[in-house]
Amino acid sequence: MNPNKMRALAFKQHGGPEVLEYVDVNVPTLSPTDMLVEVRACALNHLDIFVREGIPGSHLSFPHISGGDISGVVVDVGTQVKEVAKGDRVLVDPRITCGKCSYCLTGESNRCKGKEHGNLGEEYWGGLAEYVVAPAKNAIKMPDHANFEEAAALPIAYATAWRMLVTRAKLQPGESVLILGASGGLGTAGVQIANLMGAEVYAATSTEEKMQLALERGAHHVINYAEEDFSRAIWGLTDKHGVDVVFEHVGKETWTGSIRSLANGGRVVTCGATTGYDAMTDIRYLFSREISILGSRGWQRKDLQQLSSVVWRGELTPIIDRTLPLESAIDGLLAMKNRDLTGKVIITP
Repeated sequence: MNPNKMRALAFKQHGGPEVLEYVDVNVPTLSPTDMLVEVRACALNHLDIFVREGIPGSHLSFPHISGGDISGVVVDVGTQVKEVAKGDRVLVDPRITCGKCSYCLTGESNRCKGKEHGNLGEEYWGGLAEYVVAPAKNAIKMPDHANFEEAAALPIAYATAWRMLVTRAKLQPGESVLILGASGGLGTAGVQIANLMGAEVYAATSTEEKMQLALERGAHHVINYAEEDFSRAIWGLTDKHGVDVVFEHVGKETWTGSIRSLANGGRVVTCGATTGYDAMTDIRYLFSREISILGSRGWQRKDLQQLSSVVWRGELTPIIDRTLPLESAIDGLLAMKNRDLTGKVIITP
């Protein structure tokens, strides 16, 4: 039976952490194809901060609840749902798609152009609450031994990194890869996944402490880009060969160095532009070294399914910094904003 009210961390206007408040709100109504999930774990992401502060072009209805990385237990389902049943333990894919456009029909759901397209916690209410409503097709069933906290850590950072390295760059055992921003959530995932794939991992980060953490998490070589040009360092570490793949998400600040770091036939895969989008590319590197530039947008369901299977087999363990109750979620968001973390923050409503 549906609960009528739920506790949530919400905001009623854009702004800093001061606009966040704990509220009791109505549990959203289920459509015939929806499921109601009791949230057992919700991982924080920088996207939660961006959404709260206001993303240009976005138009939220207030109050809004963020939190896209969710795992929990199904407590109710719509009248047409066949994918899951009450009591199922699920990881929720936060990407909402129309299921009808040409991209969705060919399995390219991350390119969905339907008006429904969006993400839990961004365009739709997310998991920083006791319950969340999502399409039942977004459920990935969890085995009994799977950990809710580890499952919630996967979608946004780890699945994005998986798609970049495994699906798009097609990283192979024995290849070399440079992970930029290696101590952040996405970079940490990149280091772990690259190591799992059998690659030689070069990690670029900004402090001695973060360099040590990168080594502990699977990097074979570390570079302090705050003290030296990382592309020159790569050239020296690889005997002027370069790396096969660059894992790029920083943008303008690192783009030139990323291109220069590549070996003949190398490829740079990018999913973001945190420091700016208008980077310059020296085209001579592209044709003289036959370099490939690959874009990667989020993840597809199959990426998240592959990744979760790897985690549930015990081959990869997401790095979790701390687990907090919903009442302390603001503390977790502040720690993330201040980069006072070495892994994911998990909220357990």
